[in-house]
Amino acid sequence: MPAIAVPTDAAVIGRGDQAAARRDLRDQIGRLERELACAVAAAFPHREPATGRGRSASAIAGPRLLGLGELERIRDDLAGRVADVRERAARQGERHEAKRVLIERMLLHPGEYKWVRVSNADIGETGCKSWHVVPRLGLVGMLAGWWHVKISSGCPLATS
Repeated sequence: MPAIAVPTDAAVIGRGDQAAARRDLRDQIGRLERELACAVAAAFPHREPATGRGRSASAIAGPRLLGLGELERIRDDLAGRVADVRERAARQGERHEAKRVLIERMLLHPGEYKWVRVSNADIGETGCKSWHVVPRLGLVGMLAGWWHVKISSGCPLATS
């Protein structure tokens, strides 16, 4: 009669530790997915949401139990994506702030910013409003050095 393999206490404890580690990684992945979604929604509110699943989930062919290594790779990928979105949002915020400063300077000294145009999209806002430095009274104003900022009223054909 063959002997029945009975798991030792070490094997049971090892499985319990692995289950706890797996549960901890799943919690971390869930938290990072929420952070990523919130960061993308806050940084890029006008961007369409992605319809497909992420890169890490696309390689999975069907239901199965992920190993610790796979869960760690998914967690690390999500952490990298969250950091990337935050970095891109910070750079975008800096560009928007630089354009706002440019608008202020254009309003103060329009002659130094001839023909410069800044739109709402450049400062991260919706709508068609724009600031454009143009000569006052056309060609006569250009020859006389009379420059001013023309602020558009927005989209004339926009639908609400």
